[in-house]
Amino acid sequence: MTTARSPQTLEELLCRAYQMAGLSIGQLAAGLGLPVPNNLKRDKGWIGQLIEQELGAQAGSRPEQDFLHLGVELKTIPIDAQGKPLETTYVCVAPLMNVSGMRWEHSLVKHKLERVLWIPVEGDRNIPLAARRVGTPVLWSPNQDEEQLLRQDWEEILELIALGQVSTLTARHGEVLQLRPKAANAAAKTECIMEDGTVGLTNPRGFYLKIPFTSAILRQAFGY
Repeated sequence: MTTARSPQTLEELLCRAYQMAGLSIGQLAAGLGLPVPNNLKRDKGWIGQLIEQELGAQAGSRPEQDFLHLGVELKTIPIDAQGKPLETTYVCVAPLMNVSGMRWEHSLVKHKLERVLWIPVEGDRNIPLAARRVGTPVLWSPNQDEEQLLRQDWEEILELIALGQVSTLTARHGEVLQLRPKAANAAAKTECIMEDGTVGLTNPRGFYLKIPFTSAILRQAFGY
């Protein structure tokens, strides 16, 4: 198995991303010496990890941008035949303790979404995994309106967390950003603020971008 070295400039990163466009997952995996799993049931993040290796992403699971030296976050996004995202997009783990005084300007969500390199990948389950193709990359930064929507959702969710309302938060909360359980299994627990101000246990949560938001980003980029 080989991993590409990290690109030194934004131009180099974009060049690599454009060179991937049109290639199949099987071709990328072969170039890196990796076997392709039969399906993604046990390897949900496998395609994202494959593309991270191909492009030389460095962050891994650390809470920072994938290409910190370039100020770029990498997001692989499965799409259908019409180019619409098939699932929500994970952003980062949500804090469930010591949230009082947290500000949007210093949040991990803002940091992660300041500049995103979107890599669309065919996600139709009828297409064998190895045959699914990588699409044209999109380099995106939120405009003023998009950032305002993200900030508003983030602030409302953090306020409910601070009030001990984690258990009442559902995927329906938020216009563009939602809070959802984020763990390998339901047994995973982390500390959270309870309604009476004490510390309790709950499943870890993560911030996710809703499908209509990412769909609009791709529509604007590709004009469909």
